Amino acid sequence: MSHVVDPILQAESSQAESSQSSQSLAVATSESALQRRKIAALEEKLQVLESGHAVKQRESNYYMSKGRAVRRIVALFDSIEDLISENDRRCELDGDDEDVTFDQDRLQTGYITLQHALPWFHPRATELEYNDYCHMLKKLRQGADGARGDDTSKLKSLVADWVNRELKPNPPVDPEDKHCRGFVNDACGRLLCPAELDWNDPTVRAGIRDRGEGYVVTEMSWPAFLYAKYTADMDNLEEGLFRSTLLLQAFKAIFTSPSSAKEIAGDGDGANVIENNRRAKRDFETSKKVKTHLRFALSSVSSWRSVDGDFDYVPFWQAIVDFFEKPLGRTARQKVEQLLAWWTRKVFGTSRRAELSDGAKASMSVNALARQRARVDDAFFDSE
Repeated sequence: MSHVVDPILQAESSQAESSQSSQSLAVATSESALQRRKIAALEEKLQVLESGHAVKQRESNYYMSKGRAVRRIVALFDSIEDLISENDRRCELDGDDEDVTFDQDRLQTGYITLQHALPWFHPRATELEYNDYCHMLKKLRQGADGARGDDTSKLKSLVADWVNRELKPNPPVDPEDKHCRGFVNDACGRLLCPAELDWNDPTVRAGIRDRGEGYVVTEMSWPAFLYAKYTADMDNLEEGLFRSTLLLQAFKAIFTSPSSAKEIAGDGDGANVIENNRRAKRDFETSKKVKTHLRFALSSVSSWRSVDGDFDYVPFWQAIVDFFEKPLGRTARQKVEQLLAWWTRKVFGTSRRAELSDGAKASMSVNALARQRARVDDAFFDSE
């Protein structure tokens, strides 16, 4: 009797045998070992993710630290985006821009200054993807605004101490409360008073406090705190301008150290004077923003803003920039150079190394020792 095999049963039997064969190829592994390897693989993936996050964080910190230079060196009010937009606009021009405005020129000057301050910025901005580019600008802005906040906060208490020491007001300026500053305070009012007015005149004081006609304080007047001894010569308004003790103290407090601001009677200490003098003009450019911050520290405004009553800080800042960068005529340029030299000497000191004669150098102990050793060597050689 012949046996007929059901094709379906035969197929199922073959699949079962194949499954058993494949399972028999697997080496038995404990459950704990399998779990350990899975955990190790996940940890490796996590480490890769954390490493990428760490790199991103370091990059962000780098941008923020470099961004601190923007408000100090490049532009106190203009945004980085505005500087870039103006440079891009000029790149798209076919020829000369005959209709360029004064403000556009100011923005382009700011962009060039940005390139000098952050030489890596332009090539990196060209290479980055758009999202990374936006991230870079965001962190630069945060660093810039953070530096401005730090500087104004630092000057808040320091200026009160300096004013109290120098002018000895009664009552003294409160280092913590800015609401008691400004024109309601006699000492601060004297320093904020326009150069063309006499704060000692009771009529002037009353007029300024009441904002009466002829006594409105705007950015179109140089404040007294910019002048040496806080007094202007109305027949020569450039005499003593930007040479005040408070200005020098504020510059040193921000750009060197608060302790150095106590030493302003003589010239600087001359440390690293060769390098410092190469940087002197660039560093003094940054002091333009010190004048703005100092005015804010003397005012009664408690939080940073560009307008204080009738006084607008933006054109005030621009007037200071123009004084140094756009002097009218050769005599004015010479006076600016003399002013920069004064600041270089007061902040960094002077070096007399170049004045040493060859005779003076030869008598100094290093050169004298070299000559003595040469004589001993010659004597020894001759004796042999």
